[in-house]
Amino acid sequence: MFGRSVAALLDAARATPERPPSTAVGIGVRHTAAQNANACRALLTEGESLDRCWRFGILQTLDDYTSVLRRGGPGPAAGVFTNEPPRTGSTQLDAAFAALADHLAARDGWPAPAWASNPSRRTEAWYPAVPVIFRGDAERESPEAFRRRGIFITARSLARA
Repeated sequence: MFGRSVAALLDAARATPERPPSTAVGIGVRHTAAQNANACRALLTEGESLDRCWRFGILQTLDDYTSVLRRGGPGPAAGVFTNEPPRTGSTQLDAAFAALADHLAARDGWPAPAWASNPSRRTEAWYPAVPVIFRGDAERESPEAFRRRGIFITARSLARA
């Protein structure tokens, strides 16, 4: 192989039939809601704000879920929520992890995990990373899974690039 020219190597590559992409490779869940909840607990212990933990924990979990969803569909993506996230030390974040799981399950057609319906995963009215001037919007626009748990977000709150 080392004696072949670049042109010969390119010709050989072109002559090799392409294999269809495997649906089994690369679909594994790399980060879970449980892992992100552990990270949130550490951030809170270090004195980080709830809004920072919302961005890191909840929005990161959404990004992880979306990545698996794109690569493998709703079945594998639901695996992000298989293990119950441990308590973070914040009732707001604990409720948000449950709301996100419930919301995505309803949206994408997979059964929500049992832990998401735990009545202790609720909070008093919380507006994560929502400026005061947009709270009315959040009260109108918050998805039902979040609203039921006392969390009010705008339609843009879960929008990701």
